[in-house]
Amino acid sequence: MTRRLRAYGLAAAWFALDRATKMLVEANMEAGDVTAVIPGFFNLVYTKNRGIAFSLLANSDSEWRSFFLIGLTALVVAFVASMLWQTSPRGMAGSRPSRLGLVLVLGGALGNLYDRLAEGAVTDFLDFYMGGYHWPAFNVADSGLTVGVALILLDLWLSRGREAGT
Repeated sequence: MTRRLRAYGLAAAWFALDRATKMLVEANMEAGDVTAVIPGFFNLVYTKNRGIAFSLLANSDSEWRSFFLIGLTALVVAFVASMLWQTSPRGMAGSRPSRLGLVLVLGGALGNLYDRLAEGAVTDFLDFYMGGYHWPAFNVADSGLTVGVALILLDLWLSRGREAGT
């Protein structure tokens, strides 16, 4: 199996996992429902986020909001897919951590893009908190985006240290 096929296959698997979890939540919960999984730490919730990370732009009434968010996500998908297409060992996808990061970003961006195109909002359902401090609800796609970007940044930082040592 080629590196490209493996990368796109893993991104498709992350997208499928995101879709499956969102479908489970949508089929088994009503909007606004909260189910305590680990009391005092983790709930399953069913919310729709019309904005982006941390619900930014969610309350915007601009007719451009959806166009902007869909366009931005589509640009991310195209950029990351092109990075994964490259075969150069010196490119952004040349190392395993960066390649895995790009795979997770691609799968996550596709998951949220699908929601925006199909419903105009993203389904969020993971709610972590301690006391009165809640992290904004998120989903599997968001997890992929966050972990993917962290892997890319960590690899860039570590490779910079390797280059400085040579």
